[in-house]
Amino acid sequence: MILVQGKGVSNGVGVGPLYYYRRKSHSIVRSSITDPEAEWARFKAAQATAIEQLGDLAEKARADAGDEAALLFETHQMLAEDMDFEDAIKDQIFEEKLNSEAVVTDVAAQFAEMFASMDDAYMQARAADVKDVSGRIIKILSGDDGDEGIASDVPVILAADDLAPSETVQMDKSKILGFVTAGGSGSSHTAILARTMGIPAIIGVGDALKPEYEGREVIVDGGTGEVVIDADELTRSTMMKKREEQLRLKRLLETLKGQENVTKDGQKMMVYCNIGSPDDVPAVKVNDGGGIGLFRSEFLYLSVDDYPSEDMQFEAYRNVLSAMEGKRVIIRTLDIGADKQVDYFQMEKEENPAMGLRALRICLTRPEVFRTQLRALYRASAYGKLAIMFPMVTSVWEVRECKRACKAVMNELAAEGIPYADNVELGVMIETPAAAFMSDRLAQEVDFFSVGTNDLTQYTLACDRQCNNLGKFYDPHHPAVLRAIKMAADNAHKYGKWIGICGELGADLEMTETFLAIGIDELSVSPSAVLPLRNAIRMIDAGAVRPGILAKLEGSVE
Repeated sequence: MILVQGKGVSNGVGVGPLYYYRRKSHSIVRSSITDPEAEWARFKAAQATAIEQLGDLAEKARADAGDEAALLFETHQMLAEDMDFEDAIKDQIFEEKLNSEAVVTDVAAQFAEMFASMDDAYMQARAADVKDVSGRIIKILSGDDGDEGIASDVPVILAADDLAPSETVQMDKSKILGFVTAGGSGSSHTAILARTMGIPAIIGVGDALKPEYEGREVIVDGGTGEVVIDADELTRSTMMKKREEQLRLKRLLETLKGQENVTKDGQKMMVYCNIGSPDDVPAVKVNDGGGIGLFRSEFLYLSVDDYPSEDMQFEAYRNVLSAMEGKRVIIRTLDIGADKQVDYFQMEKEENPAMGLRALRICLTRPEVFRTQLRALYRASAYGKLAIMFPMVTSVWEVRECKRACKAVMNELAAEGIPYADNVELGVMIETPAAAFMSDRLAQEVDFFSVGTNDLTQYTLACDRQCNNLGKFYDPHHPAVLRAIKMAADNAHKYGKWIGICGELGADLEMTETFLAIGIDELSVSPSAVLPLRNAIRMIDAGAVRPGILAKLEGSVE
């Protein structure tokens, strides 16, 4: 038996023969040209063909895996005709007088490197999308339409160095029992596709899978990241039982779609979703999310090389609000700084950026940046049920400044005759001890609270959340963190306001009873966590567990 460890990115257990993906090698010929106009026309023709092919792939993905998968290829279509990408290619064709294959290769490498160098994991994963789209254009330019893929008569565990989304969606899904890749990212579109299609997937095994293993039986566990080759009888039996239990649970969870998030004794909980971009909305709908509890608007700032315009932001916000069809969408205002740096903001280097100029502090010191975002948000509010949430709040005066800025924007739009909703909820994130301590005052200023448990844990326990060496010292279950959350919940309810949790702790099923006991009204989690959380809520008798949990929390001594 051989055990290989990778990183699981799509849950499930798959078993079958190992098969290596056959990909044709493509060599790029670099040559000089004498007619840039003709070469530019040649590129434009290939670009148009690529966009058409991607449209066909979007429809295939929609049929195979739903709207979320289709949106990936619609995003690739937009990338293929991105003006910055196109302009860079045109400039090089005319200035360098090189053939299109060479120019597309060079420009794609520059764009991929730009994405890969960003601090945000989601944007880093977009480097693979650039390579996928450019590779398609280059194949069209080269006249290469040869077949690639799986030449196997039986279903297989597919191994590869990495897989592009277009490669993944074009495969015969009936022949794929699981994916294993040497590289890759959990934020990659291929990983997202695997999760959407319900196929176990493991990334990051490096060179541990040897060519001589091909054809041998492999069991993959997309939850633990384990790849077992020629499993012994006990291991095989254990993993097959796990597979059957997972399939049983999946069937159970599907029956919960459309059901209420309500405990045995009638206590209701709102279950919303966290998203990082409009691309994530289909997953919210597929998984029956009740709304969006956290839309991280910073993706708009991380994906461009200059300040995003009001219209660009408006389009993104409007698309999400329209797609959610009247369900509440909470959009967090700009939250960069600390671990999310944007070069064009030209921030001064800080010794301790987690406690420096970040999030709301940037907005309040750069009022034009804040005003642009607020205008886009209020314009979009006419298309759905918008709530705006301010991050990194520590005092009442900050909230009042935000409210003044909102009022000024509403007055501007009214004077310009631009429609907006006049009932937009305003909320603050409870992610600092100061916000928890001041929650009685803050509750009188806003409509709701949302607890960011990641930062609240960091600041309460004085533990850097980016430091992997702190181990058990960084403990979101710590009584101090839970007491801070309860204090905020008590004060929210005292003034008739609701409180949610949008940090990672919201999806921790070990904490669901505690959150119900201390009065949390809403949990916002990743889309895939909605149904497991609903199942957990419906199995709890909140009234029965509340006295014990509160007594333990108030009397905790660690």
